[in-house]
Order: sequence, then C-alpha cells, then structure tokens
Amino acid sequence: MSIFKRFLPFVRPYLTRLILAGLLVSGVALINLALVRLAGTLWDVITVQHDADQMTQSIGLFLSLVIVQGLCSMGHSYLTAWVSQEVVADFRKHVFGHLQTLTVSFFARRRTGELLSRLMTDVTVIQSIVTETPIDGVKQLVTFLGGITFLLLMNWRLCLLTLILLPLLVLVAKVFGRRLKSLSTSIQDHTAALSTLIEEVISGIRIVKSFVQTQREQARFADQVDQTLQLTLRRAGIMAVFIPVISLLTFSSATAVLWYGGRQVIDGVVTPGDLFAFVLFAGILIGPFSSAARVFAQIKEAQGATQRVFEILDAQPDIRDQSDAQTLVTVDGHVRVEGVNFGYDVRHPVLSNLSFEAKPGELVALVGPTGAGKTTVINLLHRFYDPTEGRITIDGKDLRHVTVESWYRQIALVPQETILFGGTILDNIRYGNMAANEASVMEVSKAAHAHDFITALPDGYQTLVGEKGVNLSGGQRQRIAIARAILKNPRILLLDEATSSLDTESERLVQDALHRLMEGRTTFVVAHRLSTIQRADRILVLDKGKMVEEGTHAQLLERKGLYHYLYTIRLNEPTA
Repeated sequence: MSIFKRFLPFVRPYLTRLILAGLLVSGVALINLALVRLAGTLWDVITVQHDADQMTQSIGLFLSLVIVQGLCSMGHSYLTAWVSQEVVADFRKHVFGHLQTLTVSFFARRRTGELLSRLMTDVTVIQSIVTETPIDGVKQLVTFLGGITFLLLMNWRLCLLTLILLPLLVLVAKVFGRRLKSLSTSIQDHTAALSTLIEEVISGIRIVKSFVQTQREQARFADQVDQTLQLTLRRAGIMAVFIPVISLLTFSSATAVLWYGGRQVIDGVVTPGDLFAFVLFAGILIGPFSSAARVFAQIKEAQGATQRVFEILDAQPDIRDQSDAQTLVTVDGHVRVEGVNFGYDVRHPVLSNLSFEAKPGELVALVGPTGAGKTTVINLLHRFYDPTEGRITIDGKDLRHVTVESWYRQIALVPQETILFGGTILDNIRYGNMAANEASVMEVSKAAHAHDFITALPDGYQTLVGEKGVNLSGGQRQRIAIARAILKNPRILLLDEATSSLDTESERLVQDALHRLMEGRTTFVVAHRLSTIQRADRILVLDKGKMVEEGTHAQLLERKGLYHYLYTIRLNEPTA
C-alpha cells in the first residue's frame, strides 16, 4: 500500500480514466461469470430437456455477451496501457527534475550508471504495479466475489470445499515472498552496477584501449553478468516452484469438488448442468489464486525497485534557499571569504581558517601545489558547497541568505575539462543565454576567437559537436565554453585551470579570449600559466588548505617563499 500511496499524486490526474478502465474490466469479469452460468443451463437444455428453441435462444444470448465482453476488453486494455505510459512518463520527469535540484555532493557520491539504472530500469519495474496490477486486481476481485456468490447459491457445501485451501495459500505466499523480495533487490543492485560498468568503459574507451585493458574490462563485465545471472536463476527457481505449488493446491481443490459433486449427480441431488457450471466456476476461481501469486511476486520485486527510486526522491539538497533568502538582481562583485573551514569528509578537512577579499573587477589568482585546496575554493565560491565554518559574502550579503538560482545567474564557470552537450555548436553557445539570437552568438564567438573555426566547418554553427564535444579539439571546445560564458554576461567569473591542457597556439587564442571575458568582472582563476598569474591584482598562495602568502606577483617574488619556489619551477619547465 505504501507504493500506491506514494504514487497517488502521479495517478490522480488520470483517475477518471483508470476508474473507467476498472468498470470495463469489472464488466468483463461479470460477463465471464454469466457465460459460465449460461453454459451450465445450456448443458441441461441440450442433454436433459432436449429443447431446440431454448437452445437457440441461449446460444444467441451467449454470442451477444461474448461481443459485449470483447468491446469491454478492448476499452479497458487501451485505457490501462494509456494511463500506464502517461504515469511512468510523468514519474520519470519528476525523478529527473528532482535530480536537478540535488547538489554536487550528491552526484559525487553516486555513479552515473547507477542513477541511469534507477531512472530507467527500476521505474519500468514499478510501472505495471502502479497501474496495470490494480486494474487486474479489480478483475480478479470481481471474479472471485462473483464466483463465490454463484457457488454459494448453487451448493454451499461444495463452495466451502473450494475455499478450504485459502489459509494454506496465504502461508505459502508468505514463505516465498520474503525470499523473492531479497533476491529482486539484489538483482536490481547488480543490474545498476552493470549499467555503471558499461557507462564507465564506453566513456573511457580511449584509456581502456591505450592501456591495453580490453581483456580486463571484458572479464569484469563477464563476472558482473555471471553474478546477475546466478541471482536471476535463483529467483527463477523460486518462481518455478512458487507458481506450480499455488496451481497444484487450487487444482487439488477443483478435483475434490469434481469428486464430491459427481457423487451428488449420481445420487440425483444436482443436475449435470449445475455440476458442469460449478466445476467451471471452481476453475475460474483458480485464476484469481494464480494471479494473486503472480502479482505477489511482482510486488515483492517492485518493492526493491521502489526503495531504490525513492532513495533518490527522499534525498534532499545540501544547498537550499533559506526562508529569508533574498534574490540578487545585480551585484557589484565584492567578494569576501571570512574564516572558512571546509572538508568533503568531516574527518579530512580541506580548508582551514581561510580569509581573503576580492574587490569589484579584480583578478585574483589561486596558486599552490597539488591538493592545496584551490579547486575547493572555486567550488565554495560557486556555492556548490557551503563552508562548515565561516562565511562567504557578496556585496556584504552572506551567500547563505541569497537564493541559489539568483547567485548562479551572476556566475560563469569555465572548468579545466570543458563540458559540451550533444547537439550543435549554436545550441552549446546559446546554453549561456537561451533567449539569445544568432547574431549575439556570433558576436560572442568572435570575442572568444571561435567564429573563424566555426564558420570553416562544413555546417558552421549547425555542426554537431558529438558526445561531450568529441568532434572538436580541446582548444575549440574551450573557446566555445568561453563564448558560452561571455553570452551569459556574468559579474563573477571562475576559471579552473582553463588553459592547462592546451597547445601553445590554442593557449594563445584562449588566453586572449579570457582576457576579454575578464574585463570589468571579478575573476577568480586557478592557473599554472605564468602570463595569467602575473596579470593578477592579487595572488593567493595555498598550501595544505591554508593561505600561506598573499600579494602581487612582484611582492611574492621578493619574499622568496612558496610562491617564488613554485614560480621558479614553472619558469624552468620545458615548453611544448
């Protein structure tokens, strides 16, 4: 019931159609029962009464009921399928929308393949339980209650003999149910792991091939498939026993009814037609019992899938708007970091008592050895995370007291690994401002030194970039990312190693584009490139999560501290 309760908001918009489907399927069940009773009467008409006119009328009524039943069956089948697809589509949209509200920390703890499995595979498992199963349940309930009513009216002793196995059926279902739920949950977990493995190998296929690890990945995949197969076979084995046991019990009851009823026919207590109808009714009752066993197994499987999907829906974002959060319309760009402590894991702090300031329009460079916390500072400034202690302010306002979306609208991030989305170059640049026209896109592309190479492509701005921009070079992807950032027109700019992986020519073009992008904006840059560092208004030197030096390029060189050491090393690095 908890499954249906949580899905009720998604079913409610289609409740009228679902009720209509329920009424139609009830009509199918009732007509089935009427046909069975009519078959018993027809049997007596033919074998006992020998009435040809009555036989013709009964057959005509029989055919009429069959036609009406067929129409009801067509209607409920279509309505059930339609509602089922609509509900699962709405639910997938809801889950995907909720994923968008979750913070970076959630995705850092999950793998892409696992989330994909929950969104697609698990939701599909739940689909039939939420819509098709209730309709089928209505049909079986009407069949069961109607059948029992007919049996009681015809012969209450035979009816009680039919119902004697109900407690035994409940006991069998309970015993098998626990194991089915456990195995189904394990299978879904292994399926998710399999999806994750496939996603990782395909996305990293160049590394797999380069390091000659294809056989290792094949072995990992085969091992995961074998584990999933073993669990699936174990579940199939249980189902192979479960359903036949239920059927055996129900058919045993039908056999007892036939034996007892046959004796009553021989003794002249009931007519052959009544016994014929009674046996048919008893056979029809096997349907609800077998269906209940099948549905019970499906529900146990869906419980595991539901748990996995609702784990996502129950997850709450770490970064959310407070009740008093203000909306930022425009900002000057005065950023202050005051006594900030932070760690992705509370047991391992990354930043300790960090404080600095960036005035509007300033360029602040973050330098330091690997693991010093530079990218973490960028993450905190963007508010992908909140400090565990201390605060970050924009124009004197604590970031915790402004709405997340309005703050994000003031920022543009150009990361080291450029992310492009499947589609055209035009679509990717316009991602910075979906309302921008093509002329504006061309203008920012020229500022990012991207227009020339784009127009040189056969399809120009309509060129498909491929998955993650695979059809473009690193420098081209980076210039598109810069054009995207310029189009957004942010007040705060965050650059995280934006030129570290480029060749000399690409770096020159990207650096020039970045300089245009940084004009008049408060900019924080993590960079190893000397030209960027030297232009900074302020350089912050980090080491092991603490700021050990601060000043201009010339001031820090004079101190001959960590910055001087790092600068000297990079100055002497060979260039490509």
